[in-house]
Amino acid sequence: MMNFTPAYPEVFLLLATCAILLIDMFLAGTKRLLTHYLSLLTLAVCAALTLADLNSGQTYYLFNNMFLSDPLANLLKLFSYLAVALTLIYSRQYSADRGMLGGELGGEFYVLALFSLLGQMVMISGNNVLIIYLGLELMSLALYALVALRRDHVASIEAAMKYFVLGALASGFLLYGISMLYGATGSLDLSEISHISSSVTANKTILVFALAFIVAGLAFKLGAVPFHMWVPDVYQGAPTGVTLLLGAAPKLAAFAICFRLLVEGLFTQAVDWQQMLVVLSVLSMAVGNVAALAQTNLKRMLAYSTISHMGFMLLGLLSGVSDGHVHLAASAYASSMFYVVTYVLTTLGTFGIILLLSRNGFESEQIDDLKGLAKRSPWFAFVMLMLMFSLAGIPPFMGFYAKFSVLQAVLGTGQVWLAVVAVAFSLIGAFYYLRVIKVMYFDEPTDQTAIAVGAEMRLILSLNGLAVIVLGLLPESLMRACLDAITKTLAS
Repeated sequence: MMNFTPAYPEVFLLLATCAILLIDMFLAGTKRLLTHYLSLLTLAVCAALTLADLNSGQTYYLFNNMFLSDPLANLLKLFSYLAVALTLIYSRQYSADRGMLGGELGGEFYVLALFSLLGQMVMISGNNVLIIYLGLELMSLALYALVALRRDHVASIEAAMKYFVLGALASGFLLYGISMLYGATGSLDLSEISHISSSVTANKTILVFALAFIVAGLAFKLGAVPFHMWVPDVYQGAPTGVTLLLGAAPKLAAFAICFRLLVEGLFTQAVDWQQMLVVLSVLSMAVGNVAALAQTNLKRMLAYSTISHMGFMLLGLLSGVSDGHVHLAASAYASSMFYVVTYVLTTLGTFGIILLLSRNGFESEQIDDLKGLAKRSPWFAFVMLMLMFSLAGIPPFMGFYAKFSVLQAVLGTGQVWLAVVAVAFSLIGAFYYLRVIKVMYFDEPTDQTAIAVGAEMRLILSLNGLAVIVLGLLPESLMRACLDAITKTLAS
């Protein structure tokens, strides 16, 4: 009999999410804390199942090679569980204050968050382009609904409409690219696509056109320029808890499908797609960092920051092959993976602080809302300072090592000009992060309201902030895990 054990996390998550939906229907608004803890328990069980697969170090192919479980998939899933769990913890009070967890709406926030996670897991483990596309659509549909969850909030509805329309357009790009890929290779299986695309029988012209549409679809999911138009509007318009759900875990899945489609499926066309990624990367770093300078809305500033970080992450992906040599591929892709994990951890903490300062009837969305935070709460101001320094790439924080490893990969290909451009835009980006620190420490507070923090959120947010400096001082274990996962996946 076929061994379905590697697919148990997805099966369990689906069954548990359906059960949570049914249980929540019978809970009164005052008892919906049960939904919260059931969701966290579900994530913990999924993590235990995935960790068992990761420790085996094996690669398994299931369902006629359409689904695979390998070290890369398992490691990214573990970080996805962590990201969603932290999002649920940080968002609980915020969502309850705005009627997103009680009364008429119930626990849809949790159910949709778990369904979006299921879509991400399918994307991460997809070994067939249509399976990857189905996972992408499952994730996207759940996120569209989450952005519009506050039905009485005009900005949320507007953001959801923009996200839906542009998301449908990007899905069309990706699906059209997949159809052309099928036309050129006659297969939807990534292993077969890799084999056929390297042969002389493949139609190279159609492959290049397929690449263009696939890269455009992937760029939208990453929020890379010029497919970034949705990012600032959706980040600003969505409820802050949903913004965090949108900006953290899905980036891990987006990295995974970039790796699956481009590296595993179309590695022989690396010369073509690497050139496309160079353009996307430089434009993203330029537009993201320069546009962020003019922002006064904190969520909008972080949205443009995300665009620039995705541009930086692409630097690792475009450094795998140089002059036909692939000996640096594993370290380059590992640096990109390390970078996206670093971005997710720091983003979780940053939005956690924003959610902490928000309260019923008040959205902490402006940079000026952080004025005098050091006087109101010295500890959480210090946590925010660590997170801003990490995003800016200042040593000894985690973000510095992430940028350093990516730049090392770029220099390994001899593209010195690209590394210089990346450093220059990083220096520009440091300004708006330092502006946040200046506001917290040197401006007088305009809001004297006491900051109410639950014990659960205080502990988790503090650990999140400390992780940024600990992993900056001791990054070897995480980088080794990323490199090991990439190496074993490439070898399989």
